[in-house]
Formats: sequence, C-alpha cells, structure tokens
Amino acid sequence: MHNAETNQKVGTAVTDVHSGSLPTAQELSGERPDKPEEACGVFAVLAADQPVANLTYFGLYALQHRGQESAGIAVFDAQPGEGSGPKVRMHKDMGLVSQVFDQSVLERLPGQLAIGHNRYSTTGSSKACNAQPVLLNTRLGPLAFAHNGNLVNAGELREAIAADIPEVEFTSTTDSELIAFAIQHAVNQGLGWDAAIREAASRCRGAFSLVIGTPEGLYALRDGHGIRPLVFGHMGEISEAQWVVSSETCGLDIIGASFDGDVEPGEIMHFRLGDPEPTRSRWTTEPAKLCVFEMIYFARPDSRFFGESLYSYRVRIGEVLARETPVAADIVIGVPDSGIPAAIGYSQYSGIPFGDGLIKNRYVGRTFIQPTQAMREAGIRVKLNPLPDVLAGKRVVVIDDSIVRGTTSRKLVAAIRDAGATEVHMRISSPPVTHPCFYGIDTDTQDQLIAARLTLEEIAAHLGVDSLAYLTKEGMVEAAQANASNFCTACFDGAYPIEMDPEVSGSKLMLEPKGIAATV
Repeated sequence: MHNAETNQKVGTAVTDVHSGSLPTAQELSGERPDKPEEACGVFAVLAADQPVANLTYFGLYALQHRGQESAGIAVFDAQPGEGSGPKVRMHKDMGLVSQVFDQSVLERLPGQLAIGHNRYSTTGSSKACNAQPVLLNTRLGPLAFAHNGNLVNAGELREAIAADIPEVEFTSTTDSELIAFAIQHAVNQGLGWDAAIREAASRCRGAFSLVIGTPEGLYALRDGHGIRPLVFGHMGEISEAQWVVSSETCGLDIIGASFDGDVEPGEIMHFRLGDPEPTRSRWTTEPAKLCVFEMIYFARPDSRFFGESLYSYRVRIGEVLARETPVAADIVIGVPDSGIPAAIGYSQYSGIPFGDGLIKNRYVGRTFIQPTQAMREAGIRVKLNPLPDVLAGKRVVVIDDSIVRGTTSRKLVAAIRDAGATEVHMRISSPPVTHPCFYGIDTDTQDQLIAARLTLEEIAAHLGVDSLAYLTKEGMVEAAQANASNFCTACFDGAYPIEMDPEVSGSKLMLEPKGIAATV
C-alpha cells in the first residue's frame, strides 16, 4: 500500500487503488443484459477487538449480487493517527469481492470501523476512479462514505459544490462523490458530523442509502422515501455494542449478526463504540416508497422484508400469477435463479408439475474470454442450457421475473423449442416495464423498453411464444401483503415519486466529459 496524496488531501489515509479493470457483463455477452441491472451494496461494521475488514469482506460477499463491477473497504484504525482523527486505510479495485481482496490485503486493514461497498454503475461509468468508498479529509478528521442509490439532481449539486469549494477537483464521475463533498463542506464550515450529514442530505434528491465512517463512529441514513433498503443489527451481547449495517439482511446473516430492524425512510442513525443504543432521529419525513423491484428481483431470496423472506413473497407472486393467467401445460420451469420461486408458486397453485428445465452455469460472472460474434450467432449458451430430457414433447410454462428488451427472452424461447418443447407459454412475475428507473436501477431509455413500444400480442410474436402474460400491478402488491402506497412502481406506471432534473432522463453518464464512455 502507499500513502494517498489525492486532491481530497486525505492526509492520514492509506490507500491501495489499482487502475486495471475486468470485462463487464455487457462485454461478456456482447450486448446489454436483458434485465434491470443491480443497485449497489453497502456494508459497515463498528466493533472493538474484531477483524472488521474480514467481517466486511464476508458482508460484501453476501451482497455480491447487488454489484459486480468494483469493491472496496475503508477501515478506521483504533489508534489516533498523525494530525486530527484516526488513521484510515483503504483498498478498492475493479472486480468481484473475491478478486479484489485476499487475506494478505485484509490483514493490512486493522481497525475498529469498516465501510464497504460493491458497485454497479448507475451514475458514472464502470472505471476504477468511480469505485467506492469515497475517502475525504475534513477539519474533524477523515470521512469514509459508501452510497447505494442514484441522485436525480446530480448536475445541480455538482454545480453547487463547485461554487462552494472553488478549489475542488472531482476525481470521479459519480453522484456519490458529490454527497461526500457536500458533507465535507458542511463540516469545514463549522458544523458537527450529525448536522453536516443532515445538511448534505437536504441538498440531495433521489435514492440514497448511506453508510458513513467518521472519528465519532458510524452513521447510517436513508432518503426520505427509503427507495433502497438498509438494515442494522449487532454481534454478540447488545452491551458489547458491536454494530453492523447492511443493504440486506443476508449481509447480517453471513457473519452471525442479529437483524434488529430497518434504518427507516428519512432516518439517520448514529452508532458509537461502547454505546448499546444507537441514536435515532428523522432528518426528513416523506411517504415510504421502497423500490418494488427489490422485492421481485434485486434482493436475495433469503433476505427479509416486511417480516418474511423474499422467497416466500416470490412464491406467492407465482401463485397469484397462476390464478390470473392460467394455461393448459405439462410442466412449469423457472428461469434461474430469480424465476424459480415464482415458478414453484405457479406450479403449486395450478397443479402443473414443476421441473428443472434450464441449467445455469453459476460460475459465469466475469471472464477474460469473450465469445466472438460468430459464436454468438451460432447460439453459444454461456449462462443457460435447456434439458431436452425434461422438455421434449412437453407444453412448457416458462416463468421469468421481468422482460426489459426481449433479446435474451427470445433466444431462450428458441433454445427451449430446439430442446423439443411442443408449446412455450411465458409468464412474467411482474408487470410490463414501460418506464426507465432513475433511482439506482440501470434500465434503458424508454424507446428501448419492449413493453413501451409493442402491444402484448406483438411482444409474444417477437419472442416466439404460444402465449404471454404478465402479473398485474394489483396482484404484485397483493402478494406483498403490504400497503400499495409503500412502494415505488414508477418503472411500471411512470408515477415517479421524486422530481428530477430534465437532463437526468438522458443518460446515466451525465457527469462524464464528452466521449468518456469510449474509455470504459
């Protein structure tokens, strides 16, 4: 590792940041994946006499599904460093958690407070400079920051930060860095950590679930609508005050931490070493609008929302889908992995047997060998392969969680027919995606969304299926057994809960210099 002499003047921080990058999933397939792409994952541990970097590694490992482009951990040393505040060490790089970290790296990250991040790019391209956590220095000591979500006023905020801090040098093209600079500026203007974080949050519009490391402990915060999830728990006895914050409960489970509750929408929580009760307060009050795609697709099925695992919810939406859209068939199969629970529910309600008709290569995530165009045209099946023994001569119901562009679904239907299926009926366990998301999900512009351009019959013809049906929005919310108004459903109905800058709808690369996307 080497001392960080960045333009943020971290000072006592020690970082190890590499500039190399791995192929993205898009590069692997030669085209954009036919799914909404993940949000990011954030994780933090505050504990004395614990290997907080190792614990954070495992937490990020459990949250790997939320982002596979980069990973990073920043750790506050238990002992004060030179100058104000403790010493902070950080390691981040492009790639999966298991590629970025090994035991030798983790051993060089001792301390008592760790901030971790997995990234999928929503604002800002997939480059090393955009990896998190963000590390800045302030008059009160170092600040380590990790963000899940997406701001819709990033352009406005960037201009304001540049006006506030004339000497600022942006080192990334992310909205996340802007929030960190807003906190830094508020602290340097004389505010304490709590007041500075509140001030910065009030300048942000959009989705943001944050974990923030400071010399005064760990802060966790959600935007007023709580669009992205954030939970907390503890390790050991509550009197030991060993706190953990995670994007999902699966991050708590992997290290044996309890699930104590959610960081509520519009809430800021402050965790201190030795304090068995965190400080909880509201920084704003807005109607709750959890992203419903967290329920349908993004979050891991073993994560808990509204008092139960998402597996149970996804089985229920399959049951509702079978009730709403019955069909005569011989077998129900799910598209691995996210379509499996709904397929089981569809089978249970309809009485049609469930089977494994598609085999997924679970080791495909990153590869340095990309299929050629000729190989793609020949139908190379990198991720999914159908089983003729299961499908031949059968009327097949295929359950998937969503269709965005229809490209992958069309190839999948052709492969199932090639395996001998006599009929293919596709059922989607969510409503049609007709509007892009601006709150942390990477969807296409509206003209690229197949359900925004074509009728149901036209989509069915494009996919080559015998029938096609989607879950209704009413059925989706009914299965959640929660108030419909608690969810953001903008991708299905265009009812965006947060006003956004006009240019936001143009591109997730809005903060990039012209032409920079070509260097990704």
